[in-house]
Amino acid sequence: MLKLSQTLTGHQNPIYALAPAAHANGFYSAGNDKGVVEWSLGTMGFVKVIVPVQSSVYSLHRYQDLLFIGQRSGSIIVFDLEQQQVIKSLSFHQKGVFDIKTIASKDELLSSGEDGQVAVWSLKDFSLLYNFAVAPTTIRVVAISNDEKEIAFGAKDGLIRIYNAKDFSLITALEHHTMPITSLQYDPSGTYLISGSRDAQLKVWDLPGYSLRQNIPAHLFSIYSIAFHPALPYFATCSQDKSIKLWSSTDFKLLKVLSKDKGIDGHTHSINKMIWTENGKYLISTGDDRSVKIWEFS
Repeated sequence: MLKLSQTLTGHQNPIYALAPAAHANGFYSAGNDKGVVEWSLGTMGFVKVIVPVQSSVYSLHRYQDLLFIGQRSGSIIVFDLEQQQVIKSLSFHQKGVFDIKTIASKDELLSSGEDGQVAVWSLKDFSLLYNFAVAPTTIRVVAISNDEKEIAFGAKDGLIRIYNAKDFSLITALEHHTMPITSLQYDPSGTYLISGSRDAQLKVWDLPGYSLRQNIPAHLFSIYSIAFHPALPYFATCSQDKSIKLWSSTDFKLLKVLSKDKGIDGHTHSINKMIWTENGKYLISTGDDRSVKIWEFS
């Protein structure tokens, strides 16, 4: 179902972030070597460094023709992909920005990170609209519900906090993980939230009430990314244990393991991030081994 198509090299240090290009034929990567790189899926190769950065990049988020770049310094660069230039630098966070998401229906951008704060920015003029403390420690991941009415924040203290997207009031806190939350996604059907943690467990939370439906001992170490296929009932997870796993999103059965332990040319170090291409043809993964791997789905 997933077969290695290409391994891309060129980064000199660990890679932490990926984002799809505005066109279906490329993507962006960034990490600890202070440059955001554009890659082509047509040529399966390097295109260019689109922007240098002053500190390590922890998060990338594309919205329309804008690429938001969250840095360890706390600064967020706004890069216009059409104009091919930086148009704004957003300053609020005092420490690293670990995740960035958009609430399109409200024309708002959310950022979170090591300071435990969430900043809400206007997508119209990039002004800071609001900020609030969610956790006493790092907020590693943010997920927006399909109807954009709720926001899930995963924190270092092991709690998942659910907020109302309209007024940013706290709805509930989910407490079953025993270690920091490292990945969160609402499933495309809108029936559950799935979380991953440093405790190596996947937990499935039923919607709308967030009752715990299922616990899956999915990996050996931290689960750093969960990515749903854009059209078919599958999702992938990746971990510090150097493996990628493909699962059914309906019954949560394990379908495929991609790792060197299985005789596959997988990653040699922690896998930090994955994304699917918008057409679902490729799964893209990257991590501490400084490589990007393109897995073809069939």
